[in-house]
Amino acid sequence: MTTYDTRENLSDLTATADGVRRSVESVIEGKPEAVRLALTVLLAEGHLLIEDVPGVGKTMLAKALARSVDCSVRRIQFTPDLLPSDITGVSVYDQDRREFEFKPGAIFAQVVIGDEINRASPKTQSALLESMEERQVTVDGHTYPLPAPFMVVATQNPVEMEGTYPLPEAQRDRFMARLSIGYPSTAAELEMLNVHGGTSPLEDLRPVAHADDVAKLIEAVRGVHVSDAVKRYAVELVSATRNHPELRLGASPRATLQLLRAARAAAALAGRDFTLPDDVQFLALPVLAHRLLPTPQAQLNRRTAEHVVYDIVQRTPLPDATPGWGGAQAQVQARGY
Repeated sequence: MTTYDTRENLSDLTATADGVRRSVESVIEGKPEAVRLALTVLLAEGHLLIEDVPGVGKTMLAKALARSVDCSVRRIQFTPDLLPSDITGVSVYDQDRREFEFKPGAIFAQVVIGDEINRASPKTQSALLESMEERQVTVDGHTYPLPAPFMVVATQNPVEMEGTYPLPEAQRDRFMARLSIGYPSTAAELEMLNVHGGTSPLEDLRPVAHADDVAKLIEAVRGVHVSDAVKRYAVELVSATRNHPELRLGASPRATLQLLRAARAAAALAGRDFTLPDDVQFLALPVLAHRLLPTPQAQLNRRTAEHVVYDIVQRTPLPDATPGWGGAQAQVQARGY
């Protein structure tokens, strides 16, 4: 595959990303930050967890992103009686051929929408672990690769809702980022009633990019430069979560890697072929918070993982005095960003 490592090629490719963003924003009113984060996760080859109360557009955001790209899409409605084989697939004995034939499950798609993932049992939730991390499925000793690009967009209600099973730590760690859409503003809700009051906004949504375009965007993101100073800054942020007195579980090395990949995607969406500490800082909360577990004392003090990440970001100095970051500053000034 061609490597897109020049600024001109990167600008051409980010124009495609802007088209996808505008398409999704035509459905999700007044939430540009949520749409941008979803697109960032897509280009960083990650998976997205959307957590919020019912009715705020979690599934709508997932569907709009999937329909804006011309690729294979499957939706899984997670329920307590859903079986792992419904997700991964099952081997069925063929009487005529006298051999077992593999019937692929719903996970075999480029964009998989897992609706209300925490309503399924932990056994069924664990069926996603291999596919999300290794992008493959193993059934009866045979391994089947998943199509590329591959992304899981899962929605869930808060765990205090009835009939839910909280995602285990290993499952949450597979998601690159978590976002909460939140309630719309009064103006955005009025606009939603005026524009989408009579018909579903998804009915008129058409693909604005092909799967090959997304693959090229992902390849371009891989070529975005990350200086040693920015890498060190990301490591310092993640390391701080492992020693924080208000956390009983910090972020894993996988979190550091995904934070860096997300920063590359954010830089590419901004039209830059290099990352800034601001990219890492902006993404620290959505990438790290859902992986952390506060101590019982912190919970009694009503301190959440989000509060801790915010404090860590505020206390960790930006690498503005390092040689690597100085070179990046010169690039910013020279290119007019």
